[in-house]
Amino acid sequence: MSLLSSGRSGASRRTVLRGAAAAGALAATGVFAGCGMPGTRRDPAECRAPDRSGSDRRLVVSNWPLYIDVSEDDESIRPTLELFTERTGISVSYQEDINDNNEFFGKVRNQLSACQPIDRDIVVLTDWMAARLVRLGWVQPLNPGALPNVTANLLDSLRDRPWDSDNKYAVPWQTGLSGIAYNGNVTSEVRSMDELLTRPDLRGKVTCLSEMRDTMGLLLLDQGSDPSNFTEQEFTRALDKLQAAVDNGHVRRFTGNDYAQELAKGDIAACVAWSGDVIQLNFEDEKVRFVPPDAGVMLWSDNMQVPNEATHQRNAEKFMNFYYEPAVAAELAAWVNYICPVKGAQEEMAKIDPELAENPLIFPDEQVLAGSKVFMPLNEAEERLYEEQFQQVIGA
Repeated sequence: MSLLSSGRSGASRRTVLRGAAAAGALAATGVFAGCGMPGTRRDPAECRAPDRSGSDRRLVVSNWPLYIDVSEDDESIRPTLELFTERTGISVSYQEDINDNNEFFGKVRNQLSACQPIDRDIVVLTDWMAARLVRLGWVQPLNPGALPNVTANLLDSLRDRPWDSDNKYAVPWQTGLSGIAYNGNVTSEVRSMDELLTRPDLRGKVTCLSEMRDTMGLLLLDQGSDPSNFTEQEFTRALDKLQAAVDNGHVRRFTGNDYAQELAKGDIAACVAWSGDVIQLNFEDEKVRFVPPDAGVMLWSDNMQVPNEATHQRNAEKFMNFYYEPAVAAELAAWVNYICPVKGAQEEMAKIDPELAENPLIFPDEQVLAGSKVFMPLNEAEERLYEEQFQQVIGA
């Protein structure tokens, strides 16, 4: 089976309305529940199930909705998944059941804290939640010998991240940038967070993301702080600037992905945004644009991890390795429109869609990547402190 020629998906993984429920998820699932309770940390070596991969050629994957390629003729067909099964003989139960990091954590925390299976072999979670699972000892270390494509082709900017310094516990599925978007039909270009939060013509026409690490990361960059290594005083200073913009009515509200349609219509003029969403809006209206702020952008990834008590780790590693083949990675990226984490995929993308191959939001240049930051991994006390302060400001 050959990979089908790609089209552009009508929605990306982050166009699922996830942020709007984030504040509710904090309360409903207990964002900090399980982080400080006795006995919740585990030793992955003590929570390792016998691997049945050799005799049981299957795999269960939990991912976000609309985050994989589909056939133009039949959306129930996922060409790269079918190719994986054809090559390996491993059937994949692919579940689109992650809609919010906190919500998913709430679903699985009781089992994982008790060293019980969650009936999944791969889960795909955003950096900060993936880091929490590593901190709690709830995911299995990966075998680098089973991941030669990952070792060879993972972008340098995604290696040795602060929360996974030896690339042992997570493999990026897709990556994206958090920056500023504006609608050129209703306003001029916005180059900085200071402009976004203070420019008079934007008052009441601005939204920011309810994901703390995106909005606060950009504010930290804007004031000259390093989001990957900041102090409580620096966080407070950045938060005070956001509070002032909320108090004077400059910020209309805080959003999840629901900013996208408001931006497209011109109901808001500019916002904190995710790169992949804006790529898709730009297909419809070239005046809707994503801007990497002059101070830099936030870089995030959604990561494949093997949870404790998974019974098909070798099959899971074959899956990870498969998606790091450049041609496969290009096919996937052509549909989801986020940053492809795989070296060599840009050349393969040129065979599928030359326009996308030149898109700097899917294949950013070294200058953009060099100016990107990953949010600092937080310990339990820091996570509680910063999240609670941020939630108070955004009114959640």
